[in-house]
Amino acid sequence: MYSYKQLGFVNTKEMFKKAMDGKYAVGAFNFNNMEQLQAIISACLDTQAPVILQVSKGARKYADQTLLRYLGQGAVEMMKDHAKERNLKEIPIALHLDHGDSFELCKSCVDSGFSSVMIDGSHFSYEQNVALTKQVVEYAHKHDVTVEGELGVLAGIEEHVSSDHTTYTKPEEVQDFVGKTGVDSLAISIGTSHGANKFKPEQCTKNNDGVLIPPPLRFDILEEVERKLPGFPIVLHGASSVPADAVKLINDNGGKLKDSIGIPEEQLRRATTSSVCKVNIDSDGRLWMTAAIRKYFAEKPADFDPRKYLEPARQALFEMYKHKNANVLGSAGKA
Repeated sequence: MYSYKQLGFVNTKEMFKKAMDGKYAVGAFNFNNMEQLQAIISACLDTQAPVILQVSKGARKYADQTLLRYLGQGAVEMMKDHAKERNLKEIPIALHLDHGDSFELCKSCVDSGFSSVMIDGSHFSYEQNVALTKQVVEYAHKHDVTVEGELGVLAGIEEHVSSDHTTYTKPEEVQDFVGKTGVDSLAISIGTSHGANKFKPEQCTKNNDGVLIPPPLRFDILEEVERKLPGFPIVLHGASSVPADAVKLINDNGGKLKDSIGIPEEQLRRATTSSVCKVNIDSDGRLWMTAAIRKYFAEKPADFDPRKYLEPARQALFEMYKHKNANVLGSAGKA
């Protein structure tokens, strides 16, 4: 068994306390490969922002769970070296399982050095969700690993997480759920959605320029949850903004993305001034990475060295993460 402390990670307790006190959110960014990880660490060190590295069940299968552990450990050492070279403060880094779907998967992650795990029992009955989440909490807490649970269902598709409908979180359930399970944070459903196609056009309105505007987040639900759970860490999943510039760059260079609509960044910024202290962003990274690679090949179709086309992809990710920390999450300078 590996302790996350041996690998240089922290759990999310102190991160979330500081975020709620400071009215900002910590970025939880998914990674599957080296370039994504380099961009996340470099951008967060540059902006002096705490960060949560997220690994999904699919990422563990894709990259190999042993390799991922050492990639994560390497990222911590890279951060320390670069901080020393540039005379910067070291930043706290958590390693988190995103959307764990079983006790066995969560246990495996705890045992392999994750400092935080999410158990998503939201697709089960309320009673089953409580029982499964409690089981994970009891094991994880023995190893000082923090646990995120979920109430409510987000629509959309992202890896193995899929639902064709949204079930908003019921505020009347949150106190009972947290009390019975002992979770350290709670993901809620207030209108965010997984993937790049978060909303259908008919769900949106148009502004004067003909741009589709998605329905607003249910801040009334968030406020009621805050009243029921004062000072308790809240998480937003499916919070990518699906930038129009990235979608256009993809489509201008051979892509065929349709109806790609995300969450407006101003709504996310408003949410981060509440008890929302963790915001998950995955699809935006996929979009910018794909956009940069498509553009590169459109301009230089004869190239075949992966370093040449992955470098602009890494740079695009670096700029995006910096933007998120500084202008959306409010986490820049909070390390």
